[in-house]
Amino acid sequence: MAENQYAFPTEVLSLPSKGLLYPKDSPLSKGVIDVKYMTAKEEDILTSQNLIQQGVVIDRLLDSVIATEGVKLGDLLIGDKNAIMIGTRVLGYGKDYPVQLTDPDTGEQVESEIDLTKLENVKFDESVFKGENKFSFTLPNSKKVLEFKLLTHSDEEQIDALLQQYEKISSVTGVSNEMTLRLKHQILSVDGETDQKIIDDFVDNQFLALDTREFRKYIQSIQPDVDVSINYKSKVGNFHKIPISLGIDFFWPAGE
Repeated sequence: MAENQYAFPTEVLSLPSKGLLYPKDSPLSKGVIDVKYMTAKEEDILTSQNLIQQGVVIDRLLDSVIATEGVKLGDLLIGDKNAIMIGTRVLGYGKDYPVQLTDPDTGEQVESEIDLTKLENVKFDESVFKGENKFSFTLPNSKKVLEFKLLTHSDEEQIDALLQQYEKISSVTGVSNEMTLRLKHQILSVDGETDQKIIDDFVDNQFLALDTREFRKYIQSIQPDVDVSINYKSKVGNFHKIPISLGIDFFWPAGE
């Protein structure tokens, strides 16, 4: 347990981003964050059916445990939020997490248990970090130059809100707008043009599928995060890397 100035026990957690993409005046630029140990108050949050139905229970939980002054959940990069979520689970209910996996070779359901403290951060290319959340990528086919950012929790909230607005349309057409909405929020300029209408038109009408694939691959290579997957040996002896879920059922007793 860390020494701290708070009136409650806290722990210092390291951020996968190492704080490299936050403003220098942000507490997050230090690459660590203080979080409080879960109490009965947090269990009340986790078991709130109202919050679960609204889909905001995890956000409320993380809001409650973040102790570092001046830090808002919305400011966090998605990978850093994932790290806080895992750290909170460990502090609240221990490092051992039971999971049910589907054996990729046999299709059978397999009970297993993982040590959450053994999850490692994804290795990413720090050489392109210039002290701000802004990057540049030249599309290999169209040769257009995109400036973009890595998404924060606040960005994801905006995207989710828009997806809910488009839900009726999607149910009729059978087409989801999630990928294009994400791109429109992530891209800051196209060949230097920052007007959102120009960016939207580019994404809807000019962004070649060959280029979107390479763009997503590049983002993956620089995205700080936690590797939330485990190595699994199947019943026939093959090795697989299987992702685990970080949804509501990640916490006990919310998934009970």
